[in-house]
Amino acid sequence: MNKSVVPVEVRSVLPLNAGRAIFLGNDEKVFVIYVDEQVGVAISMLIKGESRERPMTHELTVHLMTALGAKVDRVVINDVKNETYFARLIVSCQNELFQRKIIELDGRPSDCIALAIAQKAPIYVAKEVWEEVEDRSEVLRQIKENDLEAGGEPPEEA
Repeated sequence: MNKSVVPVEVRSVLPLNAGRAIFLGNDEKVFVIYVDEQVGVAISMLIKGESRERPMTHELTVHLMTALGAKVDRVVINDVKNETYFARLIVSCQNELFQRKIIELDGRPSDCIALAIAQKAPIYVAKEVWEEVEDRSEVLRQIKENDLEAGGEPPEEA
């Protein structure tokens, strides 16, 4: 992966009618990726350190990776086409059979983000994508402000 990248974090996870909005960004800019309800809930639970009685898919994947001596090295959101985002999951593996091996996999950004959060791995956005996405910092600020004014719970935060 030779592209220059921008480090980002999950800034907030907000429920929608048909899924969740994942606000990603840094002090400079925030953008939104819309995800399905199930992955959105998984991301929220991972951020809060919560788990269910039985492992969810992302937890099972992390357990499997750990058993194989693999871990998420980083996630890169590397492309956006017609408001559909693409991501790469970079996994490193080292065990008694292999010296260090790096594997790069294509994945949905939501799944990659969930795995990155579960293993405390960094999330990056390709510079070209970063420059293309619209800044939603003000939208997130207004949502938080309105929720607090209405006496509601603040949005889920990372």
